[in-house]
Amino acid sequence: MNKKFMQLLVCPVCKGRLEYISKRNELVCHHDALAYPVRDGIPVLLEVDARKIKTPNSD
Repeated sequence: MNKKFMQLLVCPVCKGRLEYISKRNELVCHHDALAYPVRDGIPVLLEVDARKIKTPNSD
């Protein structure tokens, strides 16, 4: 994922920073514990398509 492009992307829920996880090909918002898929090189930043992830603070 292009680093300049990544600087422009934010979480659609909280407007926070996203981290690209190349191993899973997804963008992660650690604040909201959501992972957004990247399909065919295009980030799908729709909350309905995001999956919930476990965080160290989650119960």
